[in-house]
Amino acid sequence: MSSGAPVRAVVVTRDEAADGPLSRELKQLGLTVLVWPAVSVTRADPAALRAALAAAGGFDWIVFASRHAVAAVLAELAHAPPGVKVAAIGRATAQVLRQRGWPVDLVPEEASAAALLEAFAALPELTRGPLKMLYPASSRALPTLAAGLRQLGAEVSQVEAYRTESAPLDVEGCREWIAREAVGAVTFTSPSAVEELARALGEADFAHLLNTAASVAIGRTTARALSARGHNSVVASSATLAGVATTTLRVMQSRN
Repeated sequence: MSSGAPVRAVVVTRDEAADGPLSRELKQLGLTVLVWPAVSVTRADPAALRAALAAAGGFDWIVFASRHAVAAVLAELAHAPPGVKVAAIGRATAQVLRQRGWPVDLVPEEASAAALLEAFAALPELTRGPLKMLYPASSRALPTLAAGLRQLGAEVSQVEAYRTESAPLDVEGCREWIAREAVGAVTFTSPSAVEELARALGEADFAHLLNTAASVAIGRTTARALSARGHNSVVASSATLAGVATTTLRVMQSRN
């Protein structure tokens, strides 16, 4: 970034503190960070998940769509059930599982539900009868993955493992930054963050923000949530927080 250009900040909308993992990645690249957590991720009532995991040996697969789902399951079950295969959307989710000693049998190249469905569709074992799958999910999980698995013939047990809710936000403070057009980029790591930031700011201020700052989405699903609201975004080079950070740096450099 040129030395004469005003320093514009990068907004982090995911549920993390000022020293959270994405904020650290961005700061290490020399970027100024504003943390506007639009969503809050909390554990759900563990009873349903606990019951499902107690019967986990009866499943063929456990399907993880996020690191939050991994955290919820690992809080109840330290080791992978014998004979049960594990699928993960995204290398970051797979990495967390492997770090805790869980084998990961299926990780698509692209971190998306569509890519995971394609990977499952290519498995020969699908032709040998319905596979039983446990899908620990968010309270706001989109129907894409479970519906797609069922269309492939799988028997899917979707269990709420964690809750994604709106978070309290200093809206007036945010609006001051927006009015000064002092934000250079806004990072989104989930469709829920898009929806909740728009709700908290109001459509006018949300539009002003994204008309004057670049949007960086962790993946195509999040990018589609922005597109549905009329905003283009840059999809991260990889569906990881590091990918979001490096892509944000590139975008910021290109805008100065």
